[in-house]
Amino acid sequence: MYSFIEGKIADLNPTNAVIACQGIGYSINISLNTFTQLNGKESCRLHTHLIVREDALILYGFADTGERHVFQQLISVSGVGPNTARLILSSLTPSEVSDAIATENVKLLQSIKGIGGKSALRIIIDLKDKIMKDLPAGENLISQHNTGKHEALSALVMLGFNRPVAEKALDQILKANGGSLPVDQLIKNALKVL
Repeated sequence: MYSFIEGKIADLNPTNAVIACQGIGYSINISLNTFTQLNGKESCRLHTHLIVREDALILYGFADTGERHVFQQLISVSGVGPNTARLILSSLTPSEVSDAIATENVKLLQSIKGIGGKSALRIIIDLKDKIMKDLPAGENLISQHNTGKHEALSALVMLGFNRPVAEKALDQILKANGGSLPVDQLIKNALKVL
């Protein structure tokens, strides 16, 4: 119903923002990641998702569309409600959530309060295919500092290499080279190792 709300920040705390827009104050639930991006700003645009319940209309807001997309995927999993999805996105960045799902990192998801082994596995099983489909496009889910690694990883997977093996090789190359290399150089170096 609402794609975004733009206006002045009337009130801000780690779980909620009140955005003043055209004389109306919208109370919007936010993640800690969004709070960090909004902190210190006078105005903002929050990309929203509306949850309709029998007794309430609840708005969730996100600093970017990538975080909203991950939130929407998380709430599509049986047993993961909007508050749990917000907790996940408060504990991990959207790219870390995507990476954890794509690499089947159950331990990382379990490290989030309230997420047990069964919930972590359900999230991975339900979302892995969707996340893998999104990764090549990548621009809306992947943070800027990891873009090169993800582009290289996507290219290597498309070339037929095993994803976990390729990712391990890329991590080693990035560690040896101070954490940043152009995508083409990353791929070339990985092809020598694989």
